[in-house]
Amino acid sequence: MTPAEIKITDNLEELLRILPQDLQDSLRKMERLNDLIEIVMDLGRKPEARFPDHFSYLKEDFLTREEINHVVKRVGKFGKDNRAGIERTLHRISAIRNRTNDVIGLTLRVGRAVYGTIALISDLLDGGESILMLGRPGVGKTTMLREMARVLADDFEKRVVIVDTSNEIAGDGDIPHPGIGLARRMQVPTPELQHEVMIEAVENHMPEVIVVDEIGTEKETYAARTIAERGVQLIATAHGNALENLLMNPTLSDLVGGIQAVTLSDEEARRRKTKKTVLERKAPPTFDILIEIQEKDKLALHRDVADVVDMMLRVCPPRPEIRVRDDECGYKVVQEPSLYEEQTKNKKKESKGNSFLPSSKRRPIPGRGRIVNIFPYAVSRKRMEKAILAMDVKAQVVRKWEDADAILTLKSQNHKGTKKLREMAGTTTPIYTVRSNTVTQIQNFLREFFQVSEKDGEKMAMKEAEDGAMKVLSTSDSVELSPQNSYIRRLQHKLISRCNLQSCSLGKEPDRRLMIFQDN
Repeated sequence: MTPAEIKITDNLEELLRILPQDLQDSLRKMERLNDLIEIVMDLGRKPEARFPDHFSYLKEDFLTREEINHVVKRVGKFGKDNRAGIERTLHRISAIRNRTNDVIGLTLRVGRAVYGTIALISDLLDGGESILMLGRPGVGKTTMLREMARVLADDFEKRVVIVDTSNEIAGDGDIPHPGIGLARRMQVPTPELQHEVMIEAVENHMPEVIVVDEIGTEKETYAARTIAERGVQLIATAHGNALENLLMNPTLSDLVGGIQAVTLSDEEARRRKTKKTVLERKAPPTFDILIEIQEKDKLALHRDVADVVDMMLRVCPPRPEIRVRDDECGYKVVQEPSLYEEQTKNKKKESKGNSFLPSSKRRPIPGRGRIVNIFPYAVSRKRMEKAILAMDVKAQVVRKWEDADAILTLKSQNHKGTKKLREMAGTTTPIYTVRSNTVTQIQNFLREFFQVSEKDGEKMAMKEAEDGAMKVLSTSDSVELSPQNSYIRRLQHKLISRCNLQSCSLGKEPDRRLMIFQDN
C-alpha cells in the first residue's frame, strides 16, 4: 500500500445488528451509508442518522424506552464515563441518563480503522521524538493516533503500548481491534486513573513508545512529563485546536513547557524594550513536535516546540509548516516553516545521517545523497561558511581537497596555474571559479551550483532575517546579515520591525547588508 492509498474498515454491520429491526431496515436503504458518522436515539424523539453534511430521520414515530433498552442490552458494559462499545469493533456508544440513572438517550458513533491516514506525517515517526496532536472533535485525531501506533509497532518493530481509556483506540472487549496491529493495549478502569496506568505502562512493560488519547488533567500532564523524562517516545492528543490555546491553558501548558511571569531589572527591561514583568517558558516541553490538525487532509507542523513557544512569548508569531494530502506523493507543503523550524528539521536529519540535497537543487556530482564537500583554494574559508549559512544550502567546507566533491578558487589563481592547482585539475573533482573573494561572489556561485531560483533566494534571505531576529532577542547581541539587493533588504527591514527590533544598512553595493540590533 503506497502512502497515498487509504483503506477503511468500519465493521458497520455489527453496529446495525444492535438496533431494532425497523431502524436497521431504514439505514440499509440509505445512500452514502459509508459516510455515516453517528446514530442519535433520544427518548420521545425521532431517531436520527447523521452524515457530514446532513441528517435523516430513521422513522416518523418517537422512540420508546423499550427500543433504547433493546440497544443497551446488546452492547458492552457502560463505564463511569457513560461509554460502552461492541466487542472487537471501534464503535462507541455513549449514554445520557436521567436523575435516577436510567438511560434515556444514546449516541452511537461509527468507529473506523483508516489505514494510510498518516502519509502526512509518516516521516516524523522514526526519529524518536515525542509528538502531540491537537484538533477539534471529529477531525480525526484518534484515527490518526491508532494508525501511528500500528505503523510504529508493525513497520518500525517498536514496543508500543496503548493506554486506552475509553476503548476508542483499540475497541471494546478483551481482544483489541486489528487496527492497532502488533501494539499492546492497556485498558483503564475509570478515566480518573488514566495517569496511573500511564506510569504503570512504563514501569511494568518496558515500552519504547506509549500512545495516549486525550490528555486533559494536571495528573496526566505530570505523568506525560515523567514518561518523556525516562526516554520513552510519547504519542498523544490533547484538548485544544492550536498551540496558542494550549499555551494559555493552565492545566495543559506544561506539555509545551509552561509559562511563568519573570520580573526584570530596570536596565534589562529598557534593553528589551518591554515591561518589567514578562512571560517566559518555565521548563523544557514534554513534546518535541506539535501537530495542529486543521482539517481531515490538512495540518500545521511545529518541529521544535521549545523554539516556537519562545518566539510566541516574544511576540513573534510562529509560521509552521503546513501540509495537505496529495494523491500522487502522499502530501505537499503549501507553506514553508520559519527558519528556526527549518533548521531544526535539518539538524535532526543530519544527526541521523540522512541529510541530502534534492536533485533539483544541484548539479550531479560524486557523493550524491549526502552533504556536498567544498574545498576553498585561495578563497576565504570564513566567507564561504557565512555564504553557505546564509544560502541555507546543503554544503560544508573541508580542509583537504582530497575530501572535496567540488573545488572553488579565484579566476586569477586559475590563470596562474599553480602547482597545487594543476595537481587538483588532474583529478575528477570539478573546479569552479569566482571573480573575487567576497561573500556576494561566493553566494552567486552557490546559487548557480545548487540551481537556487530567485524566489528560493528570497525565501532564504527572509529566513536568515528571522533567524537573526531570534538570536538578537535571545542574546541581545547585534547580528549582520548577508548582502542582499535593495528590494529584499526592504522586506527584511519590515520583518525585523514586526519583532520590535531595529535594523540599519551597512556597506556599499553589491555588499550592502542589514545589521539587526536592540535599541538601548
